[in-house]
Amino acid sequence: MNTPPAVSAGDLEELRRLDTCSVSNAIETFQLRLRNTGYTDARIHCMFEDFAPMVGYAATARMRSGDPPITGRIYHERSDWWQSILAVPQPRIVVLEDVDEPPGRGAFLGDMHAAILRALGCIGYVTNGAVRDLPGVCELGLQVFAGNVAVSHAYAHIFDFGNTVSVGGVTIAPGELVHGDRHGLLTVPREVVSEIPPVAIRLEQNEQKVIGFCRSPQFSVQGLSDLIKELF
Repeated sequence: MNTPPAVSAGDLEELRRLDTCSVSNAIETFQLRLRNTGYTDARIHCMFEDFAPMVGYAATARMRSGDPPITGRIYHERSDWWQSILAVPQPRIVVLEDVDEPPGRGAFLGDMHAAILRALGCIGYVTNGAVRDLPGVCELGLQVFAGNVAVSHAYAHIFDFGNTVSVGGVTIAPGELVHGDRHGLLTVPREVVSEIPPVAIRLEQNEQKVIGFCRSPQFSVQGLSDLIKELF
């Protein structure tokens, strides 16, 4: 598994101060990808909406839960996978693709695995499948994005890791930079990381000018049209 070099701690901190919508708005201005790509769709839900935005590097894997693994290693000890997570720079975000159809029959992540991931330097967990034990996971401070909640882990087992995965309509490679909050999750192009915060702040300031004008006694459709043309 070859992962790109980490970005600076300062750049990560600047991204962490922005919500995901602001990051998305800024990325769009660079025209590096289509505006309907690079983020998760409505199949993925933020479990802890009160958590601050998270940003980190993807540690990818794939799982199944509908059938027992061929090798007999169902659920607990996976030191090979844990070592692969440690190969990704901190802060780490596990991105786990559930390949069952439909996904989410069993939950790999509960409070025990959340504790393991936190010990491995992970700040978040993303899956198109299920999670469980939400109060315990929340107490551990691990942000979670998932397709659903389930009562059982069923036959949940990792069968592949360190390769590109797909969750909620977005493709994520190992080591890719990921940003998420209550609004959703998106990938962040490394080549514009340092440029995103100032652009996001400028766009937010422009939006606030429009909001302020809409609330003012001077509001008019013509004035609004002129302001939009000036700012955007």
